Amino acid sequence: MEKKLYKVRQGRVLAGVCGGIGQYFGVDPTLIRLAWVLVSCLGGAGLLAYIIAAIVIPEEPQY
Repeated sequence: MEKKLYKVRQGRVLAGVCGGIGQYFGVDPTLIRLAWVLVSCLGGAGLLAYIIAAIVIPEEPQY
């Protein structure tokens, strides 16, 4: 089965990007969120990357 990156519908906090990335890599989404906040605070590029990811990554299909 081929893995695809989607924004999650359930368990989302903002746009579902971190939840989708966590699901894709098999990592807890909370760790992804913490890393994203850390990158945003240190370099500032994290916020721009999140906005781009929220636009580019498709929504998870309904089952």
